[in-house]
Amino acid sequence: MEELLTAQFWLAVGQIIMIDILLGGDNAVVIALACRKLPPAQRRLGILWGTAGAILLRVILIIFALALLAIPYLKVVGAALLLWIGVKLLAPDDEDEHSNIESSDKLWAAVKTVIVADLVMSIDNVIAIAGAAEGVGGNHKIPLVVFGLLVSIPIIVWGSQMVIKLMERFPVIIVLGGMLLGWIAGTMVVTDPAVLPYLASSAVGATKPDLGPWVGYGAGVVGALVVLGLGLMMKRKAQNAAL
Repeated sequence: MEELLTAQFWLAVGQIIMIDILLGGDNAVVIALACRKLPPAQRRLGILWGTAGAILLRVILIIFALALLAIPYLKVVGAALLLWIGVKLLAPDDEDEHSNIESSDKLWAAVKTVIVADLVMSIDNVIAIAGAAEGVGGNHKIPLVVFGLLVSIPIIVWGSQMVIKLMERFPVIIVLGGMLLGWIAGTMVVTDPAVLPYLASSAVGATKPDLGPWVGYGAGVVGALVVLGLGLMMKRKAQNAAL
């Protein structure tokens, strides 16, 4: 219970909420597209059931992801994916990812569309949230994930337009979000079961794989700077190509 009151726990909660806002903004678009043909009386039910099903499926995926992260080198792969997601967040492309979302005038068909579409689009969220939860350790990873997702649901579903406007007005929010993904990627790499022994063995008197706090912080800073540098470089390149 004491771990729930630590700054590390609540920092991870904040990271999960920010990740889900930045990477889960598409959820609100998917829900709106899938449910737009429903009668007004059923539209709210479609939104609620579709959102509930998508969140439940995501929690299950994250539980599996947390278990898989214990396998050597998978954190390294996950970190590489997070770095790429962070870079793409800073330098987004122009592809319409929602052009193939079909709406339906049947409630359960619309709910199914929301859940399936969210499954396809939630891989980035799953990796990022699992990485953020890994930093807490202990037996509170799953409650942390569930709590973070539950808090972010109303923000995404009912506050998505406000969030989008804030991001448009203050682009630094997106930059900070991309750097957060880079930070998580950096901390994931140094805690990979295949990497950890090499880093811990360099510590004087180390008897078991254990990192000092500065190793994790340093790796996080490096990851954040990598995302920032590559993202700005790709964005500048795209702007020059458009001229």
